[in-house]
Amino acid sequence: FGYADQSSSEIAKPYHLYRIASVSKPITSIAIMKLIEDGSLSITDTVFGVNKILDQAYYVNAITDNRIYQITIQNLLEHTGGWDSSIPCNGFTTCDPIDFPLYVSSSEGAANPVGDSTLIRFILRKTLNNNPGSTFAYSNMGYLILGKVIEKITSMKYEEYVRSILLDPLSLCDVHLGKNLLADKQEREGEYNSPYTVPSCYGTGATVPYQYGGFNLEAMNAHGQWIATASDLTKMILAVDNLSTFPDILNPSTINLMTSPSTALASAAKGWFVNTSNNWWHTGSLPGTSTFICRTGTGYTWAFLFNSRSTGNTAYYNALDALPWNCISAITTVPNIDLYPPTSNLSNISASILGLDSMNLNWTNGNGDGRIIIATEDSVFSKYPVDGTSYNASPIFGSGTDLGNGTFVVYNGSGNNFTISNLDPTKTYRISGFEYFKNTNTNNFEVYKLGCAENTNITTSNTFVDPLVMQENIKIFPNPTNNFFEIETSFNGAFLVEVFNESGMKILTKNSGSEK
Repeated sequence: FGYADQSSSEIAKPYHLYRIASVSKPITSIAIMKLIEDGSLSITDTVFGVNKILDQAYYVNAITDNRIYQITIQNLLEHTGGWDSSIPCNGFTTCDPIDFPLYVSSSEGAANPVGDSTLIRFILRKTLNNNPGSTFAYSNMGYLILGKVIEKITSMKYEEYVRSILLDPLSLCDVHLGKNLLADKQEREGEYNSPYTVPSCYGTGATVPYQYGGFNLEAMNAHGQWIATASDLTKMILAVDNLSTFPDILNPSTINLMTSPSTALASAAKGWFVNTSNNWWHTGSLPGTSTFICRTGTGYTWAFLFNSRSTGNTAYYNALDALPWNCISAITTVPNIDLYPPTSNLSNISASILGLDSMNLNWTNGNGDGRIIIATEDSVFSKYPVDGTSYNASPIFGSGTDLGNGTFVVYNGSGNNFTISNLDPTKTYRISGFEYFKNTNTNNFEVYKLGCAENTNITTSNTFVDPLVMQENIKIFPNPTNNFFEIETSFNGAFLVEVFNESGMKILTKNSGSEK
């Protein structure tokens, strides 16, 4: 419900991705638990120091409080590392360096926007507020450090490892690391709304919307950078819920460890908050973002993603907490319907030019019951199929269902090729395809796989030059040609030029009286 963009012109759809803020922390926890399960890491391992996990001089030389050498993986997971970001420092109302990126980069002599390693070094210079393991104090920096632990242990980038053990095995194609600026948003990503402006984290001196360049999202990877669809988030939770609904990717003992309460705070586990009802949850908050995921002891799972937030408004967060429970209380019977899409999308889209206005499209099928192909003259797609909706396809471009903004459905079926016509040879077409399920499990409604989709740009005007032509001392360039080309020959005098495309259709006749 609501709108996906700032201008309130694009209605929010299930396929939109949003920043998930601190809901990123359960993702990092799952990755750490996988390393523990594989024996690559122990929850009691200490993090900093000589011959420890993060033993780089860049970090160790910044440490002034020897208690930092006692911090363990468990302390970071449970927010008991010893830093308390709620206590003011350096003249700021908090001591979370993500809140004052320009100060951090200046004090550390680093470039803007401030990077994750610089943020970690800044906090390492601080004296701990508590002994490690003794006191719960929510810490973004603790999870940023865990991201560096993952990279050091695996010799992989944080995102690469998460993708290899979690996202790819579950076919979670709509979970990505987000970007700072509106111009760099992911395809199908929504836009964020905040009434505040602040100095740009890029150090330009400009005043920018808080949600777009006021903070460096790209330095928040392991604690707050992910974006996702609500659907993919729920599927992720099902894979670690210790229930039989969906196969888990972690062993039961590992999941039990992940969700076991901290001795410092009974409601804090490792990347999750928990209670005696066996509910696990996490919330997230950034300018322009508020999120809420949960797995309940009674078998419900949810993900709520919003592209706005209310700062300091208790009623807002009480309403957010009540929303899923109100939904559940309104359900009289739970329908036996599976709304998760196919796990693999169609791929390897290619085209064979048949003429100036037609081409044959081929692809490799995914694992859906069927698939649709869409085409547009625009350089990017802005409209997509919606779950539960059937579309009329036509191979005559412009005759099938228009999803909006001139994006037409040109194929809908179970095959792997068709011929599209009515194309303009002066234009380039953007082509994409999506698998869908439509069966008794989905109540015979279409459920589309939009993530991991290929986009292909194709034009019918590419014309390759016959090698026999070149033997007659005729030079044609560029080769292959596209829309415009030049012909040179040593022949003196007027001559007739006839150009044919690959299907033998004459596409140009020209009399020339010069050498070029």
